[in-house]
Amino acid sequence: MRYSIATVCLSGTLRQKIEAIAKAGFQGIEIFENDLITHDGSVAEIRRMIEDHGLEIVTYQPFRDFEGLPEPYRRKAFDRAERKFDLMEQLGTDLLMACSSVSPHALGGIQRAADDFYELGERAKARNMRVAFEALAWGRFVNDYRDSWEIVRRANHEQVGLCLDTFHIFSRGVEIQTILNIPGDKIFLVQVADAPRLSMDHLSWSRHYRCFPGQGELPLDQFVSHLHATGYNGAFSLEIFNDQFRSGSPENTARDGYRSLVYANRSSESVTSQQGELLPAIKSPTEIQFIEFAVDQAEKQALTQLLGKLGFSLVGTHRKKAVELWRQGAINMVMNLEPDSFAQRYHEQHGVSVCAFGLSCAQVSALDQRAQQIGYNLSYGNPSTDTHGIPAVEGPISSLLYLVDDSIKPSHWEREFLPQAHEPQAFLQAIDHVALSMSYEEMLHSILLYRSLFGMSPSASVSVSDPGGLVKSQVMQTPDKQVAFTLNSSQAAQTVSNYIASRYAGGGVNHIALRTTDIFAVAERLSTLKMPTMEVTDNYYADLAARFSLSPDLLAQLKRYHLLYDEDEQGVFFQLYTRLFAGRFCFEIVQRQGYQGFGTPNAQMRVTMQAKELAALNA
Repeated sequence: MRYSIATVCLSGTLRQKIEAIAKAGFQGIEIFENDLITHDGSVAEIRRMIEDHGLEIVTYQPFRDFEGLPEPYRRKAFDRAERKFDLMEQLGTDLLMACSSVSPHALGGIQRAADDFYELGERAKARNMRVAFEALAWGRFVNDYRDSWEIVRRANHEQVGLCLDTFHIFSRGVEIQTILNIPGDKIFLVQVADAPRLSMDHLSWSRHYRCFPGQGELPLDQFVSHLHATGYNGAFSLEIFNDQFRSGSPENTARDGYRSLVYANRSSESVTSQQGELLPAIKSPTEIQFIEFAVDQAEKQALTQLLGKLGFSLVGTHRKKAVELWRQGAINMVMNLEPDSFAQRYHEQHGVSVCAFGLSCAQVSALDQRAQQIGYNLSYGNPSTDTHGIPAVEGPISSLLYLVDDSIKPSHWEREFLPQAHEPQAFLQAIDHVALSMSYEEMLHSILLYRSLFGMSPSASVSVSDPGGLVKSQVMQTPDKQVAFTLNSSQAAQTVSNYIASRYAGGGVNHIALRTTDIFAVAERLSTLKMPTMEVTDNYYADLAARFSLSPDLLAQLKRYHLLYDEDEQGVFFQLYTRLFAGRFCFEIVQRQGYQGFGTPNAQMRVTMQAKELAALNA
């Protein structure tokens, strides 16, 4: 199939959109009417720009309010169609996409619409044109692809075919088995869009919340599987209305759009790529093996003091670089002060921050191949200085995700670091999850990356009440739940999430959750060391007593140590937060006893207390 994108997906001028689309690797482009109308130049110039960039115009769209009209509106609709055909001749495209009517003048009736499309097909044939009919989810009479197919079937004209759009199909909640009965050669255009599941009118949902395949919650894999079964081999195109996409970088958006199409089209093992290659099967990471901090000397001293109180020890120093390894249990924290390194360049841009994560991965060579096919470039660093040889992909907020192959012996820790004498501690065992604050555009980018490359699944998104507004939160997690990233974004400027993102100049880590089997022992240790933890209100514990059947002794302990508590059907959950480090991130200590969630009911308490901390910091 030919990968295509509609100009309405991107920000910028038409010239900028065309350049970004071609650079991203698309073969086709849909010209949206508004982009042509507002272009300050001739139609011939548009055609030259598109041809000069090696693109094909797969369709001109949309042609609105055509079928089912009484006279004199019907005659005027055919006159409009002829003008569209004139324009298409100048553009050099032969396909007009017609969407179902919302006109108050339209009349119902499948046969009436079929007769209209037969006549339109005759006119199209005389001009060497074709027409693809799409059922809008909010169409007045035709809002179901099964009805649009019946109209096309009855019209029975070789120049009239079907346009299938995933948003219009799934937003109506209709079955998709009927697609299997549609001949592939009668499908003239396929438009794919994902979206979160929302309860709102179809038009508003469509105009503001569509996203690229893999970024939402629609079952696009089922649609694509059925589509391939029809034998369809035409344009596979994106039509996305999204406020963030139309205000962000057209180059970045176009790149993610291309990646999403490759992922959507090749995600099935039965589907081959355009080069005849299978997209390698996903091997999800098994753990977050290390977290790397970009720090200066003063920040490193303060951060390692905090880690020491949490039970971490210095276990290794790099043989050649100004890099230290701090460890506890299976948790590795790397402090990077090496001049002219990626970490220090990251520090110059973002200040003290997490600049990289190490993910333990099997079959890294297959992941490398998968990344290249989807459109993510892996880097191997500077071979003269980065002797570890670990490939990395650029992750959220420009951090690096290292793909660590644990089958290589000796390990990179043994090869690269000189061991340091230490007394092992056993308070904390593993990294539970990492929470990130970012823009909504970056959140969508991250969801696509985690999903398409690492096989991580998104949770249903939730809204967290921050004192400064609502924060959208979504968890990306591996199937075995051993690797999880919580993504947080808000369009309200005064939220903790956006404040932290502004401190980082682009987003960063909000908290790092570390798992323990005895949170009360950890809390007692921190209390003994007089290390301040996040405050919790008395009202919170009064509410716990009302919500759960907790003993007075347990409630007293929770309150004494500032612990948060939650339950789900699988078990119970304890949480303890440190204060924010440099007004940016904190550490969360968690204890799971069968519990599967991430303490969402306690998130409002966390952000409220963090907002209080930040207000005091800025006072």
